[in-house]
Amino acid sequence: MIEPFEFHRELERYGLKFFTGVPDSLLKDLCAYITDHVAPQDHVVNANEGAAVAMAAGYHLGTGRVGVVYLQNSGLGNAINPLTSLADAGVYAIPMLLIIGWRGEPGVADEPQHQVQGQITPDLLDTLSLPYEVIGPETQDPGAVLARLAETARGESRPVALLVRAGTFAEYPQRPPKVAGFTRAGAVRCVLDALDPDDVLVSTTGMTSREVFAEREARGQGHDRDFLTVGSMGHASQVALGLAGSGRRVVCLDGDGAVIMHMGSLAIIGTQAPRNLVHVVINNAAHDSVGGQPTAAATIDLPAIALACGYRSAESAGSADAAAAAFARLREGPGPTFLEIKVASHPHTDAGRPISAPRENKVALMRALGSEPG
Repeated sequence: MIEPFEFHRELERYGLKFFTGVPDSLLKDLCAYITDHVAPQDHVVNANEGAAVAMAAGYHLGTGRVGVVYLQNSGLGNAINPLTSLADAGVYAIPMLLIIGWRGEPGVADEPQHQVQGQITPDLLDTLSLPYEVIGPETQDPGAVLARLAETARGESRPVALLVRAGTFAEYPQRPPKVAGFTRAGAVRCVLDALDPDDVLVSTTGMTSREVFAEREARGQGHDRDFLTVGSMGHASQVALGLAGSGRRVVCLDGDGAVIMHMGSLAIIGTQAPRNLVHVVINNAAHDSVGGQPTAAATIDLPAIALACGYRSAESAGSADAAAAAFARLREGPGPTFLEIKVASHPHTDAGRPISAPRENKVALMRALGSEPG
């Protein structure tokens, strides 16, 4: 394994001192070290991976230096446009180093949503004409790898990539941000308590969907009214918007990092104005599922943003009683409505991963809605 402090020292040795990106579980220990040891002006946890690529481009334009963008390989989809139409050697020729966590690597057990992306990641990097190297727990000289990549990035004025296998970085103790409030699991229970039997629940990726599934199991309830969005971070609210066309009341159980990743979705929901949509955001100001790195949600007013985007009403709550009362008011009014529930950052959960496959989840929900194809 590679110690995060040693790897960071090698990055600095080759002039790689500016960091931006979206945290990944395979990179969480490196990200935690960077958070603790890099000045805030030189480390930005960004909204999404494409925005991070653009910021690294601006950093190069302003300083002449090479920025580092960290991401999970699933985030390559968000990054493709600025990589090909902005940073590519045939366009503006912006050098940068991408550090990519390789989820779903062939031969390594992982969740269903990572399998396809894991298989195609090397081919995708080849298609993007991104020179890359792979490191893992067995890598003896990561500095030599970084030296080659840094030389290519600068010499050819282009993005390059470092593909990181599971277990590469040694553990680094993390200090998640503190947000006053109760727990995410408590917020999930509060929402489930308030649902009618015919309501449809769409939950965001990560810990939230795991806790929805676990809570349903604990209550002896079925899962046929739930859509667990196990991948595609940031898109649960648009799944919910599409489902609102069914006529059922739809409750989207979202996360602060996911909302910020694709905040334009709030504007689309506001302009479409589905009367039967309740958008609940559990705000712990952290990317809990991948290590507890901070989001911008601790310092922005999400309900005010929702109102500015056209939501009919919006509230914020920081306790179970306040959340229950606010949810009761919002669900009875015309939608779309928005509820922020502030909770404490708590990356650890007793909830296991859903035991049903995503396709089984889809079929059960469509059967319950009577929307199965004929």
